[in-house]
Amino acid sequence: MVQIERSFPAPKSLAEEMEKANGSYSKPDVIERLKKDFHGKCYICGMKGLQDPQVEHLLPHKNGRYKDRKFDWENLFWSCGHCNNVKNQEAYDTGILDCCKRNPEEAIIFELRGQNVLVKEVDSGDREAVLAAQLVTEVFNIRNTGMRVYKSDMRFKMLQREMNVLYKKLEAYKKEPDSKILNRTLKALLRKESAFAGFKRYYVRMHLKEYPQLAEYIA
Repeated sequence: MVQIERSFPAPKSLAEEMEKANGSYSKPDVIERLKKDFHGKCYICGMKGLQDPQVEHLLPHKNGRYKDRKFDWENLFWSCGHCNNVKNQEAYDTGILDCCKRNPEEAIIFELRGQNVLVKEVDSGDREAVLAAQLVTEVFNIRNTGMRVYKSDMRFKMLQREMNVLYKKLEAYKKEPDSKILNRTLKALLRKESAFAGFKRYYVRMHLKEYPQLAEYIA
């Protein structure tokens, strides 16, 4: 989870669809804008190239009971089906941290430690960050159905693969810090647009003594 810059004004279809009895909040203009704004990534787990993208509501609209939430552009997010499904619990109804209004990297620690995904809020009194950290942890670890085991494991393996690429490039960078190719590669890996960027950027942030030159890539 990283900070996202949402584009404005809202897609035109939202106001039009809100006036209908069974209006849709997922017209083509909404889908196109969300995909672009969120760089094609699930805002919760950070996975790219989604096969099952969905329009997710930060605050639930409860089957249309809260119509203002249902069509509110600032309440719509780009998500994968797995994360949307896991988030659909009463525990998250009050709202997790809004990554379009707050920087998750300032409020949450994203860490891959061995075989464990460790996500924790910086301030235990920050309710939105607590819920967001809990949710990100859950989508990588939930095991209560066979399909959820599969989807959680798939995300973990993809995260692990991305982190291993980063580790290898950092080892090479130690030997050739002036390599233009390595610098370009690391810059790309650490961009907010990259897959699982929150985890990769946190790792570099925690190792800046070893790689001080990379500070500009995670600013």
